[in-house]
Amino acid sequence: MAKLHNGQVLARFDLTTITGQPVQIPDPDRLVHLQFRRFAGCPICNLHLRSITRRHDEIVAAGVREVAVFHSTAAAMQPYQGDLPFATIADPDRRLYVRFGVDASPWAVLHPRTWIAALRGVAAGNAAPPAQGESALGLPADFLIGTDGRVLAHKYGRHADDQWSVDELLHLALRRSHRTS
Repeated sequence: MAKLHNGQVLARFDLTTITGQPVQIPDPDRLVHLQFRRFAGCPICNLHLRSITRRHDEIVAAGVREVAVFHSTAAAMQPYQGDLPFATIADPDRRLYVRFGVDASPWAVLHPRTWIAALRGVAAGNAAPPAQGESALGLPADFLIGTDGRVLAHKYGRHADDQWSVDELLHLALRRSHRTS
């Protein structure tokens, strides 16, 4: 899988959320934070997405549209991501994962930081083991995509709890908006 790099320009593509809403990337009006998560019941992913949900108004105010992708079916995602205030995309065939060079690794679950996050996620009550066709070995990835399709910033996670925090995302978005003003 070829990894993307900053400055690379993506051709427009259209997606559909798990609730049937269209999503266009790039978004002509806002930056897009395209994040790749693991499986629908992943306690680490769901804990992270709740942090995004709590600060979603700040993210929108910074001119960012949030889009989260899972390698799960829409039906598997509904109980976990169906109520989120941003776009969630089912990619059970991992086509987007391949397109963006998002990998899997045994290290995803072996890094000690993942254990703490997983325990916190399980304690929060929004977790389930991977279903058939899903994998606990997926790695997260984050991309900040400009209105012209340019990859402005990216992060390929090295373990399951290695993604941008909301503060990091806001810092990147604000830094990019200052460059274009």
